[in-house]
Amino acid sequence: MPQWLCNQLRRAFLGKNRKQIRLLNDCWFFYHNRIYKLPGEAEKSNSIWR
Repeated sequence: MPQWLCNQLRRAFLGKNRKQIRLLNDCWFFYHNRIYKLPGEAEKSNSIWR
């Protein structure tokens, strides 16, 4: 996980900002699917574009 995302997640959790936590969580899954999965698998998995 990129350091900038870790820092923002930490701030969101400390501030108990649920909206920001959800947004960052979706960003992480989108990033993770794009970087670490094969091109065909990204469309099959859970994504933010439901």
